[in-house]
Amino acid sequence: MEFDLESQPEIVQTIAGYALQGWELALTWLLSPAAWSQFALLIVAYLAAVVITRRLRPALARLLDPGDSDTVLAKARRFVAQFLPLVLPLMAYVLTGIGESVVRSIFDSGAVIAFGKRVFLFLAVRAMVRDIISDPFLKLLGRYILIPIAALYALALLGPVATRLEATVVPLGNLSFNLLWLLQFLAVGGVIFWLGQWSNSQSSTFIQRQEEMRPSLRQLVAKSVEFLIFGVAFLVLMNIMGINLSALAVLGGAIGVGLGFGLQKIASNFISGVILLVEGQATVGDYVELDGGEAGTIVKMTARAAILETYDGRWIVVPNEDFITTRVVNYSDSGSANRYEAPFSVSYNTDINAVPDIINTAVSKLDFVLDTPEGPDCELVGFGDSGIDFAVEYWVNGIDDGKNKYKSHVLFAIWNALKEHDIEIPYPHRVVEMKGELRTTPL
Repeated sequence: MEFDLESQPEIVQTIAGYALQGWELALTWLLSPAAWSQFALLIVAYLAAVVITRRLRPALARLLDPGDSDTVLAKARRFVAQFLPLVLPLMAYVLTGIGESVVRSIFDSGAVIAFGKRVFLFLAVRAMVRDIISDPFLKLLGRYILIPIAALYALALLGPVATRLEATVVPLGNLSFNLLWLLQFLAVGGVIFWLGQWSNSQSSTFIQRQEEMRPSLRQLVAKSVEFLIFGVAFLVLMNIMGINLSALAVLGGAIGVGLGFGLQKIASNFISGVILLVEGQATVGDYVELDGGEAGTIVKMTARAAILETYDGRWIVVPNEDFITTRVVNYSDSGSANRYEAPFSVSYNTDINAVPDIINTAVSKLDFVLDTPEGPDCELVGFGDSGIDFAVEYWVNGIDDGKNKYKSHVLFAIWNALKEHDIEIPYPHRVVEMKGELRTTPL
């Protein structure tokens, strides 16, 4: 049966041509004794690989098992152990390669066994993507780029497909590029920037472990290393893909003009962030309060803004410029000790000379109250309408959680101490004086 494909689109004719070539090749293999011998050799090589793998893989697993050790050598052994699923297809590939040399010396032909080698290599790539790669981005690249490339290579179609993609040119204004270049750019760029992200994560972890450095300096070094890594990754990508960096000069000038006019705030916040990291006036972990009323603990500092976490769990994004141009109160900058005050009142019938010693003794017994820079200090504040007003000042480590974390315990201690010494805590009351005769109206 013959089909007239002249009226069909070019791609249909191309596919039909490849299908016809495959059919003719299959018929040639089916009628060739050399092809049958190569098929048999492929089966023998695979079965031999299965037998060897069943004995070799458990031994390798025991050899590479580091137990609970966390040394550099143990990490290397764990890394190598991840590749054990590749033992079977690679062993079959090696045995098939040995058989190919034998077949070619006998029959002067090895097309079938070469096809088997490519299939085993495809199975190795598939096992690596499915069982070994765990990173989501790399798994995505493997699933949609690496496996299709391996499949085309196994079918001996990688060359023709690459030629076809290279011949397909996409115009873009004054520029143009082919589809093969675009796919290479996406794949290489993805791998390079993933390596940059991984390198940045490792370097950031190492820098954060350097406790002898100030937190702000660690942040600055980590950010500098991040910019350096991705800058180098960008330059490497441009060089690999053959892009002339001088062509980016116009783009860089346009970006500079944009920063000068339309992105002034972003540039100002970026420079303010660098100043903050260099001077260390505010860093991650500090509790700060700004003129605008924003207050909280700095949990993250980015290139544009700092993120404050309030005591009720809300996050406030504060531009870095606000830390430079406005007044900022840093409760953690001069040390972790902070002073607070707890007010109270006693009755006018109280011997007020004894109150300071009673309260100072009671508050000093609390385990969170510090003796330095100063112990509890009870002071007379004034004479109120209902009682005599006092306040006790005390120092603690850290920040009072909404003025309740420490103050509540201090007020409990004051109450118990006053009750223990029979000191009355006043409450508002009024005396009503009635002048004149009180008259009652009979019912």
